[in-house]
Amino acid sequence: MTEHTAHTVADKAGVDVSYVERLAELGILAPRDGRYAANDSRRVGVVQALERAGLSLNGVKEAIRRGEMSLDFVDQPDYERFAGLTAETFRQVSARTNVPVELLLVIREAMGFAQPTLDDRVRADEMQVVPLVALQCAHGFRPIVIERWLRTYGDSLRRIADTEADWYRTEVLGPLFSTGKGAAEVVAVTGAIGAELSELGDQAILGLFHGRQANAWIRNILEGFETSLTRAGLHDPVDQPPAICFLDLTGYTRLTEERGDEAAAELAGRLARLVQRTSAQYGGKPVKWLGDGVMFYFREPGRGVLAALEMVEGAAEADLPPAHVGLHAGPVLFQEGDYFGRTVNLAARIADYARQGEVVVSQEVVDASGADGVSFTAIGPVELKGVSTAVTLHVARRAASSPR
Repeated sequence: MTEHTAHTVADKAGVDVSYVERLAELGILAPRDGRYAANDSRRVGVVQALERAGLSLNGVKEAIRRGEMSLDFVDQPDYERFAGLTAETFRQVSARTNVPVELLLVIREAMGFAQPTLDDRVRADEMQVVPLVALQCAHGFRPIVIERWLRTYGDSLRRIADTEADWYRTEVLGPLFSTGKGAAEVVAVTGAIGAELSELGDQAILGLFHGRQANAWIRNILEGFETSLTRAGLHDPVDQPPAICFLDLTGYTRLTEERGDEAAAELAGRLARLVQRTSAQYGGKPVKWLGDGVMFYFREPGRGVLAALEMVEGAAEADLPPAHVGLHAGPVLFQEGDYFGRTVNLAARIADYARQGEVVVSQEVVDASGADGVSFTAIGPVELKGVSTAVTLHVARRAASSPR
C-alpha cells in the first residue's frame, strides 16, 4: 500500500501539517515510522468535519480507543468519492480554461459547501465539472443560464444524496448496530456490500436520469418539428397556452400532526404514487411538492382537467384526505426547473377557492380544453384573494356518459 508523509496527507486534505501531527499524537491516526496510510487524508477530512460539528478530538480519541468508533470505513473503495484537493486554485483554473471564476465558485456551492475564495484549491470532484462548464462558455451560453443549471443540478442531487443517506442509515447501519455489533464489525459487514450498493446506485441514478432526459428531449423534438412544419405550411398550430394545476389535500396538516411523522411520510408516499402515475398518463409533470399538495404543468389544458378529475377520485380510493384542485391556463415563465408568473399565482388562488372534492378551473381552461367526457358548470365571476379583478370560474365534472 502506498504510504505518505504528514506533509502529503495535509496537502491532500487541505489542512496544516500540524493538524495531521496532532491527530497522530492523539492516536486518531496511526503512522508507522512517520509514514501515513494512503487514505489517511480521508480520515483527516472526516475528523475535521466531526470537530466542526462540535465533537471534541479527545472524545473521538477515546471512542476509537474503546473500539466504539472506527475510521477504517474510509478504506472501502466507495469512499474514493471523498475527493482530495488538486494543485490548482480557482483563479488558476479560470485563467487556464477561460471560464469566469464566479462560475467556478458556484460549482463548490452546488455541491453543498461554503463558497471558496479565488485562491482556494479546486477539489478533484469539482474539476470533473469544469470541462462541461468550459464547453458551455465556449459555445456562448450565458453565465446566468450556466449558474442556474449548476444550482438546479446541485439541489436535485442533494435530495437524492440525502434520501440515499437516510435509507442507508435506517436499512443498513441501524439494523447492524441494533444487534450489538461493534464499530469494527459494522465496517467489515458494510465493506462487503458498500461497493456493490455504490456501483449499482450510480448505475440506477444514471438510468433514471437518462429516462428523464429522453422525456424532456422529446418535448424539444416535438416543438422543433411543429415549428418546421408550420414554416413549411404543412401544419396549422393551435395557439393553446399550457395549464398550471395545484392539487391540495384538505386537512393534511392536521392529520399528520395527529398521527405523527411516520404517518405523514406514508401519506406522502401514497400521494406521490398517485400523482406521478396520473400526471404522466395525461402528459403532465409534477413541478414541485408543497407539503400538503403538488403543483403540475400540463401542455394541454384539457388533459390537465382529466388528470385532475382522476387524481381527486384516486385520492379517495387511496384513503388520502379529500383533494381539491385549481387550474388556470396562460403564459408561464420557466426558470431553474420551476414555473413562475401570473398564471401560476392565479392557479394557486383557484385551488384555495375550491372545496374538497372539487376541480375548479378558469374560463381560459374551459376555452382551451375541448376535453371529451368533461362538463363544466359555471360558478360565475369570483373575487379571489390577491387578484385585482373578478375571475370567471367553473367546476369541472365527468360527463354523465363518460367512463373513468
